[in-house]
Formats: sequence, C-alpha cells, structure tokens
Amino acid sequence: MTLVRRHRLASALSVVLVVSLASTASAFAFSWRRGPPVRRAAGTAADSSRRGPRVTTTEPTTTTSTSTTTTTTTPPPTTTTPPPTTTPVPPVAAPKPPPPAPPPTGCASALPAQLATTDGAGQLVTVEASGSGVTDAILTGWQKSGSCWTVAEGPWTARLGYAGLKTDKHEGDGATPAGIFGFQATFYGNAPDPGVHYAYRQLQCGDWWDEDSASPTYNTFEEVPCAQTNPPFNNGSSEALWTETQAYPSFAVINDNAGRVPGAGSAIFLHADVGGPTDGCVSLPLAELDRVLDWLEPTENPVIVLGTDSTIASY
Repeated sequence: MTLVRRHRLASALSVVLVVSLASTASAFAFSWRRGPPVRRAAGTAADSSRRGPRVTTTEPTTTTSTSTTTTTTTPPPTTTTPPPTTTPVPPVAAPKPPPPAPPPTGCASALPAQLATTDGAGQLVTVEASGSGVTDAILTGWQKSGSCWTVAEGPWTARLGYAGLKTDKHEGDGATPAGIFGFQATFYGNAPDPGVHYAYRQLQCGDWWDEDSASPTYNTFEEVPCAQTNPPFNNGSSEALWTETQAYPSFAVINDNAGRVPGAGSAIFLHADVGGPTDGCVSLPLAELDRVLDWLEPTENPVIVLGTDSTIASY
C-alpha cells in the first residue's frame, strides 16, 4: 500500500470516528435531557404474542417546582421589669423614753386644788352655793388621782337648810353649817343597805337621834326600847328616825359639831330630797344620794366641804 493510500485511509477512519463520537454524544445528550426510560409492566405471554415485540417507551420527565412561602412571625415584645430601687435606710436611733403622762385636763383649775386643805382625803364632796342665803347648791364628788382631783360623781343640784349657809351654826336655826367635815363611821336608813362600804344600820323602832342640847348624849344616835315613846332626851326636837321614811331611806351623818358642844348644832345628815329646803341638812334625789353613798370609801378618809363660791376655797 502506498503512502498516499495509507494517508487517505487514515483520514477516512478519522472522519468515521468523529461522526461516531458525535452521534454517541448526541444520543447521550438527548437521553440526559429526557430522563431515564419508563418501562411498562410486561403482560402475559399471550399478550406479548398478540401485541408483537415489546416496545419500550420513554416518557419525558416533568419537573414541578414548588414555591415555598416563608411566614415570619414577629414575637411579642418582651417587657423586662427593672428590679425595684432600694433606698438605703438610715440607721434607726434608739427610741427615747416616753414623756411622763400629762396631768388630767383641768387639774390645776379643779375646785379641790383651790381649797386651803382637804385633810388628807382621797375622796371629796364639795357643796358650792352661789351665796350664803340660797337654799340650792352644786354637789360634786371628787376622786384623787396622784396630785390631781377628777370628778367621780355629779355635779348635781342639792338642797340646803331654809336659812342657807352659816359658819356659826346654832341648834334650830335652819341653816346648813359651812366648813369642812368628815363622815361618821356608820350609815343608816329605813331601806335595806344600798351597797355602801361603810357599816350600815337599817333603822327600827326605838332608833333616835338626840337633839336635846341639855342631854348628856346630845348629837348622838340612841337606841331605846320601841315601847319607850318618850325617852329622856325627847324635848320635842329629837328625831324618831324610823318614822322618817321619806327623808331617811338611807343617809350619812356629816360630822358637824363632833365635840358635841351644847347648842352648836346636831343631826346634820346627807339624806334624800323631800321636795324643798331642809332644816339644816344637805339633800339629794334618792338615786343620786345612793350613788354618792355607795361611792364613798372609809379607807379614802372622805370629807365634805360646804361653802359659797367666794368662800369655799378658804376651808
């Protein structure tokens, strides 16, 4: 073979090879674009014989692109509460002791504080009249608390003797003695004991108060037999106490003329009101009287002060 023929043969083979490679590449590219072949399921042998040779059909592949929607949810705002601000607390100083309690209101101006003396009493009854010739007065019960006096009973309107108040009391003058006096140790009455703290005698027939200035038992309580209607001291002025039920349901003896000076006065009682001036005693309505009698305590050494609003402070 000549060199020219060899060259021509090589050229022809190169062309065939290029064409073959191009066809193969084209087929491969077509096959890649269409996707893999889809094979149908084979039927029975009879079906194959009727249908002829099996044909393989390659269907194009459809690619569906799904668009994904992304929803963005914004979270609610987060509120952060700042921690409370703590204010520094300054150190607390030790508490001061409380001041002493003030005296009761009106302590210095209370009537007992204006008196010249109260004879060491813890209870005080004041009977203050607007003048010496009047028959009414204001009665007040006072209780001592520390150095002050406070009102414990009243004030109430009391009745005096029909001749008013006198500092020089005489038997039968109808005046109530002015001054400061204690109470005798026994209370009396025609009614049962209303609840007093003193010794109490319920009156009975034969109980008298001697008001005879000439009697050796002048200005004292006397008990005689009930049948003795005319005791030796009955000069017409002595009192049969058990018969005086209106004035004497209960009473206290004001210790005027404690020395029993003849003619200087007797039977000065704090007793029940009889509807008018007395013969020299001090009287209150019964309910108020019993309150005062029940309040009085012998351990308090009570006293009664009687006077006008211009003179009572001098006693």
